[in-house]
Amino acid sequence: MANLELYELEGCPYCAKVTKKLDELGLDYDSHMVPRSHGERTEVEALSGQTGVPVLVDNENGVEGMPESDDIVEYLEETYGS
Repeated sequence: MANLELYELEGCPYCAKVTKKLDELGLDYDSHMVPRSHGERTEVEALSGQTGVPVLVDNENGVEGMPESDDIVEYLEETYGS
């Protein structure tokens, strides 16, 4: 199992930005596709306190639910970049 988990929505440009960075860095991650309806995103809300995606979980580094694509990209670069 990958240490990284990404909660995302198909067709979401913010999610695509994060998956592009994950791919650029060659990182393995588990993808969790969420429902289109914000009301059905209870798992995402429990992790991050909100229903928007993307949300990143990095168990190895104690990240339990990081929202916001720009923050996630910055975190990935700082943590896993060369």
